[in-house]
Amino acid sequence: MVKLTIIGRVSDGLPLAQGPRFMNEENGYLSCYKEQAEFILRDISRGSLAPTKMTIRIHHNCFNYLVENGVFFIVLCDSSYPRKLAFHYLQDLKKEFEKFDETLIGKITRPYSFVRFDGIIANIRRQYIDTRTQANLSKLNANWKEDLDIVTEDMAQILERRRNSEIVESLPASHQSAPSIWASPLLEVIALKWTPILIVAVVSAVLLWATLVLTEDSITSSW
Repeated sequence: MVKLTIIGRVSDGLPLAQGPRFMNEENGYLSCYKEQAEFILRDISRGSLAPTKMTIRIHHNCFNYLVENGVFFIVLCDSSYPRKLAFHYLQDLKKEFEKFDETLIGKITRPYSFVRFDGIIANIRRQYIDTRTQANLSKLNANWKEDLDIVTEDMAQILERRRNSEIVESLPASHQSAPSIWASPLLEVIALKWTPILIVAVVSAVLLWATLVLTEDSITSSW
């Protein structure tokens, strides 16, 4: 079942259009998957996800996405839904999307405001609901090698890699937050020169204090 479809602009990670979500008891739960799809779009926009075709496993579902000509197409399906059909669906969406003027697409500034394409998504989606139609069976039986160049990964791996990247990116900033004066060569020379003298002075002061205390104790005890 084709559950969720989103089309976005790669240059700035803006979601442009979405198809009708699969309406059942999971509908409220699908909002979480929508957020995950938007996360994937942002990751592609940042350059964190390099593949132009990918299948991402998440729970009992799969995201399948396609990136071409700066446009991102993603669909959420059951894990049992044929991957080849999912990518045929994305290719059909791409062909219809390319019929629109690029300058019009570039002027969109609000998320999901390209509502003219929502109806097109719904129409194409209907063709892929039943995997046993003659048209879909023909697509499944043709060019079986098409799946070989599609990368597959778990969503948990992508999230973990993103967290590790954020940690690495934050390290230089924390190092730079320390005042640069403490790393200056002049202070290093001063520290090397005066630290031994300071240590000797402190030890001498402690010994002198201890001597005075012992002397005072001896005088007091003699009385």
